[in-house]
Amino acid sequence: MTEDPRELYLDLVEKCLLNTIYEDPPQDPWSGGKFKSDLRETGRDWPSRAHTMIGQKRLSNLRQLSTQVLKNGVPGDFIETGIWRGGACIMMRAVMKAYSAADRVVWCADSFEGLPPPDPSRFPQDAGDTHHSHAPLRISPQEVEENFRKYDLLDGQVRFLKGWFKDTLPSAPIERLAILRLDGDMYQSTIEAITALYDKVSPGGYIIVDDYGAVAGCRQAISDFCSSRGIVPALQQVDWTAVYWQK
Repeated sequence: MTEDPRELYLDLVEKCLLNTIYEDPPQDPWSGGKFKSDLRETGRDWPSRAHTMIGQKRLSNLRQLSTQVLKNGVPGDFIETGIWRGGACIMMRAVMKAYSAADRVVWCADSFEGLPPPDPSRFPQDAGDTHHSHAPLRISPQEVEENFRKYDLLDGQVRFLKGWFKDTLPSAPIERLAILRLDGDMYQSTIEAITALYDKVSPGGYIIVDDYGAVAGCRQAISDFCSSRGIVPALQQVDWTAVYWQK
């Protein structure tokens, strides 16, 4: 077990973000209404109070990769596209805090209105998608800011991009990225985000795709983008759904 105070701090942040300390019950209809450690570990429940739903394996992966780019001096900011209650972004900011990275920004990109209704005329891969109908996915920016504040991490190194990705990401004032975490679920949200941001990822930086295994449209968006650019990503599996690769 590490005695590095930076990692001990991040251990505690991780447990708080997942709420494995107080074991809040899930709000989804499929988890039985009781906290189950295996579901929280793999991100298969929708917590009622925890600040992230990505689960312990994906959160630990994000922490590890964020720490790695700082130690390796990979230039650039960190971004998540689709942030829910902000937990993954809070973790990225906590890693910066722990390792005294004062020259980087965590970008929090979200509509704060849930997901867009599918537009099958432009994105037939999203036909029949129902994510837009899930009220628990609609989280206000004020709630996310308050979550950052609870960890004493709401400061000038946290910036919000409010709106649909097609409107915010192409013109976002981001020069370089070391971490690009895609969590937009749908084909449209995924293809718009990676198209706008991939070229800003520094060599040695990481692209993380949360919904790759869970949503066929997301997986197709990554495949289509990479094929169009001649990219053959060396995909690494995180858990049952998430993958990542290093640029």
